[in-house]
Amino acid sequence: MRVYHDEPVHSKICIEFVALIIRNKIYTCLTDRMKVLHKKKNYMTVPAALKELEKIELIRQADGVYRLDHAVTATQKDILQAFNLTATSVAKEAAELGKKLASLTS
Repeated sequence: MRVYHDEPVHSKICIEFVALIIRNKIYTCLTDRMKVLHKKKNYMTVPAALKELEKIELIRQADGVYRLDHAVTATQKDILQAFNLTATSVAKEAAELGKKLASLTS
């Protein structure tokens, strides 16, 4: 574990346990979505889905406002549906987060 005391070991194990719970929830949502689609999609694995969703990003534009860099793709929409999310809900959350970031930088 590369630590010298017991407390950091317990902390690392706790964090790993919580991460495993989150990963399993993502896996369950994706497999449930694949059952509805009746087709196995390559991007519906946990690593591929996370890699695809990482492409959704906010950028600060010239006017100082944070906006989505690109529109949500069809693949990302399909993955988001596994979590009961839509492209409009992502855009709405991105707009709210952009407002919060703008208020922090002002």
